[in-house]
Amino acid sequence: MATKVREIPAALTLTDTALARIAALMERAPEGAIGVKLSTPQRGCSGLAYSVDYVTEADPMDEKIVTPGGDFYVDAGSVLYLIGSTMDWQEDDFTAGFVFDNPNATGSCGCGESFTV
Repeated sequence: MATKVREIPAALTLTDTALARIAALMERAPEGAIGVKLSTPQRGCSGLAYSVDYVTEADPMDEKIVTPGGDFYVDAGSVLYLIGSTMDWQEDDFTAGFVFDNPNATGSCGCGESFTV
């Protein structure tokens, strides 16, 4: 009897607009950048914040999500805070940025810059 191997789902879902933004970032990435990385450093009044930066070296512990526009990494230490989340890119007349729908967040600060789990 053959063992079935179940594919592990990605830590988070990227919307079409997030995928397009990652592709745009990679088109103008600085020399040496191999992808874009999401992490959740301790910051802000609620404890954790979302941070998206270029990455120049792959960490084998990070989760790698291959997208049509380039590789997207999720920091290994942040995965547990992000499981089941959706990452979107939203723009309007006044702001532009990645927006997260995170079912693990139990609270956030008033300005929306940080969250707690």
